[in-house]
Amino acid sequence: MVHGPSGGGKTFVVLDWCLSMASGKTEWAGHKVKHGAVVYLAGEGHHGLRSRVAAWKHRNQAGSFNMWLSKDGCDLNTPDGYLRVSDNLRTLPNAPCLIVVDTLHRFLLGDENSAQDAKTMLDACNGLMREFNCSVILVHHTGVSEEAQHRARGSSAWRGALDIEVSIVPAKDSSPMEIIQRKSKDAELSAPIYCQLEKVDIPGWLDEDGEQVSSAVVAIVDAPEKKAASPIEKHRRLFEQAWEKTGKEVRNNIPYISRSAFIDYLINSIGVSSNSATVYIKPSQKGRVICELMQAKMIDVFEHGWVVIDQTMSSSMMIRR
Repeated sequence: MVHGPSGGGKTFVVLDWCLSMASGKTEWAGHKVKHGAVVYLAGEGHHGLRSRVAAWKHRNQAGSFNMWLSKDGCDLNTPDGYLRVSDNLRTLPNAPCLIVVDTLHRFLLGDENSAQDAKTMLDACNGLMREFNCSVILVHHTGVSEEAQHRARGSSAWRGALDIEVSIVPAKDSSPMEIIQRKSKDAELSAPIYCQLEKVDIPGWLDEDGEQVSSAVVAIVDAPEKKAASPIEKHRRLFEQAWEKTGKEVRNNIPYISRSAFIDYLINSIGVSSNSATVYIKPSQKGRVICELMQAKMIDVFEHGWVVIDQTMSSSMMIRR
């Protein structure tokens, strides 16, 4: 699954992958590309997709593509919808190595928050994967709240079933778009990739007023320079590292670490002396991790330790559990 906020660039990124595969490119952002036929099931925005493909073709000086784009959507998680898709796929001259469903919402009959409805869509995707020996990419939206931007909208059943999960973090201010792998079932997580959208005028494409038609393509860029972490950021990282290394405990579905576990981490992993470790965790000790995080209302006392009460911090930690 590839997810991100509406208008954040996720379709541009997925199209870049697909066209790299379908046109025979040898690498993408330093990664090897496996060539093969691609089927793009598009539930909306078909004219816009054609212009994006044309811009990519011109920008990359590509010839023909081994790729097919659907004309409309359907309820893929119903018997009729599944048969409609699979019957059409069998008519193609080459079986697909990749099927893209963009967006999940446009091909799902039911409620994306329902685990049962999610299962019917996942079953349909697994059916296509088995029948055509291919991969399936679901393109989906994130939630609207700030703390939900790292995960897909809807039921937790989506993430549980995924082999690979990728977030598209939109460009902000002077920062480029970021492609972050959130889950990799059978391998280490890849490093983030940074990119930006570059405008491309499409030769021969004019609108009804005779004006030049343009679109955009993904261009890989260098990682932005990291700013020096603020003191509170350093304290947050220390707390998160201690939690990860001491068992990732939770209380009431939010991260929790005990006083003894935190002290043990400070002594055995950081090399802090026993006396200094007790100072680190005093809630009255200015400039130290527990005091600063409590004053910032990021953690609070609970049982014999602390829980994370900041929603963004908590969500970020729980997704790594």
